[in-house]
Amino acid sequence: MPIAEQPAEVAISPPELTLLRAHLARKIAAHTSGEGPVPTAVPGLLLSRRSQISECYSAAYEPELVVFAQGAKRITVGGTTHLCDSSNFLLSSIDLPVVSQITQASITEPFLCLVVKLDMPTVREILVQQEFLATPASFGARGMAVGTTPVEMLSACSRLLDLLDTPRDIPFLGTLMQREIIYRLLQSPLGKNLRAIATLGEQSNRTARAVAWLKANYDKPLRVEDLASLAQMGVSTFHHHFRSLTAMSPLQYQKRLRLHTARLRILSAGLDAASAAFEVGYESASQFNREYSRFFGQPPIRDLKSHRLTGSPTLD
Repeated sequence: MPIAEQPAEVAISPPELTLLRAHLARKIAAHTSGEGPVPTAVPGLLLSRRSQISECYSAAYEPELVVFAQGAKRITVGGTTHLCDSSNFLLSSIDLPVVSQITQASITEPFLCLVVKLDMPTVREILVQQEFLATPASFGARGMAVGTTPVEMLSACSRLLDLLDTPRDIPFLGTLMQREIIYRLLQSPLGKNLRAIATLGEQSNRTARAVAWLKANYDKPLRVEDLASLAQMGVSTFHHHFRSLTAMSPLQYQKRLRLHTARLRILSAGLDAASAAFEVGYESASQFNREYSRFFGQPPIRDLKSHRLTGSPTLD
């Protein structure tokens, strides 16, 4: 069966695009009052507001789409830094520990974004549609990438937010609109990254399975040979694909995930540094303190005091 012709894209001027972004920002602002990410009545949809710029802070991204509507943010994963403003969307196809910083925000014009969690079974269902079956496999997928938000994605996200004003429609229309957003994402230039991760048997998909195992077992001793075996690759090939996907080596990924989790335990749960260190898999408290200081810029006790004074975010 031939692929159905797609309707021609409607040309839109830069001023109109700016208005669409501003419209989306107003909708997010209308449904956020406090600081930070908050869940909504739509399953898998989160909204986030920040009213001031921040210091760098540790964060963890899951498979998700982030559409930025106002303000700006810097996100560093491994050795790669992404600069995101209201013209951008971010795709995270796997679980990734990152360092974030709000770089543009104020009380009058806060940083605003929406997050749609990506359900991989749903992504695979959409990928079996004929227009995607004709797409060749993609190599060198990135676990995190940033692109310019297309008009169609802005429109779909805006309509998804409208459901918050009509809760009775959420059970039926929420899933349909989220599927449309995933479709728009797969049609975008970054869709190849998500497609490679979601396609069973692809090297990126097999590497992602190893990433998922490491994320779930970060407190256990790391054996790269076991991860390579899980991904059905030789050790050298696995190292190459892991670094391509995450911008880190397996050891760096584990270390940053351990430090991120330990910091959350210390700042949010009040755990002492030694207990947090052993809980996330460190055998030496002194080594933990050294690596914590190197990564976050100060030792755990001073970091905790600074956090209490400034109220800086611990996650986003």
